[in-house]
Amino acid sequence: MNAADRAARAIEEASERLIELSHFIHAHPELGYEEFLGAEAVATAAEAAGFVVERGIASRPTAFRVSAGSGELHVAFCAEYDALPEVGHACGHNIIAASSLGAAIGLARVADELGLTVTLFGTPCEEGGGGKIDLIKAGYFDDVHAAMMVHPWASDRLEGIALAVEQFDVTFFGKEAHASAAPWEGVNALDALTISQVAIALARQQLRPGDQVHGYVRDGGSAANIIPSRVTGRFMARSLTREGLDQLRAKLLACFEAGALASGATFSVEDLGQPFSHLVSDPDLLAHYRRAAEAVGRDFFLDDEGAPKPTFSTDMGNVSLVVASIHPLIGIETGGAVNHQPEFTAACVNESADRAVLDGATALALSAIAVAQDPPLRHRLLGRS
Repeated sequence: MNAADRAARAIEEASERLIELSHFIHAHPELGYEEFLGAEAVATAAEAAGFVVERGIASRPTAFRVSAGSGELHVAFCAEYDALPEVGHACGHNIIAASSLGAAIGLARVADELGLTVTLFGTPCEEGGGGKIDLIKAGYFDDVHAAMMVHPWASDRLEGIALAVEQFDVTFFGKEAHASAAPWEGVNALDALTISQVAIALARQQLRPGDQVHGYVRDGGSAANIIPSRVTGRFMARSLTREGLDQLRAKLLACFEAGALASGATFSVEDLGQPFSHLVSDPDLLAHYRRAAEAVGRDFFLDDEGAPKPTFSTDMGNVSLVVASIHPLIGIETGGAVNHQPEFTAACVNESADRAVLDGATALALSAIAVAQDPPLRHRLLGRS
């Protein structure tokens, strides 16, 4: 039995525990940096599989690291387990956590004979905070040569367009007044936000391809007969690159300034989380993943047909700019639902989701094995000529 077969056998032996883990995380949705049950469930499952767990890394209580092997080529898998507000695991992070653990279990079985070190990172708060960025800043990716994970989607895709993104609150400050008796004594902060939104809407015609802006009003006042003195909107800005995102932010700030100037209000901007970078997939890693995924029955006809790539954002983008990385999408049956819908949440524990846990784990592990057995790629990743 070769290394790939032994790795696949290890994942098969752990299959029941991996699916149980996926279902547990799904049943206990927790927001970013608060994933105490989910992170501990993954860490405990890793310990049961024979790993030693280092908890609380990068000063984040819900981040952890487990490693096996002592080879010079270091491959890392990233586990996510945070949920979304209200809709729970509508992005399938339960599947991500279980598949990444499964990949680590499979690769650990053959790591030493292939000259590999395998690490599983528990990375909190992908939905806006940026747990992977915390780990990058703390140096945990400094000795990693390749990083991988799969992400649930409504179809199998080799890659999407991962946009750079930042999220922020904009608060306008005005002055209260009776809206009927003396409205001229007030400064309407809601007018400032409304004018800003109109300016943003008009600016969309001049936005470059790939630039996106979306937001909502978090706090728009307290009563209809009181001029609002303080309102807050939450916005996300996305662009194809980090440099493009900086330019888009300058345009948005001009829109907020216009709203403040026209209404007489003032405003402040509070950044939320950390900016996510665009993602650059390593083509050689991706080629090995494709072959491994096709070997377990996955099909990439949409990629072959040139179907438009889906867009999203992820802190895996930041990882990809410091370590060779891939972030393919693994399909589940959703009945037409898309990510971040309640129907997608329900689909993340159906039979196809359980299959995605095992297929994803196997494809990732076999990809890493193929990388280890590819001398030119191995040398490139190790920084050798």
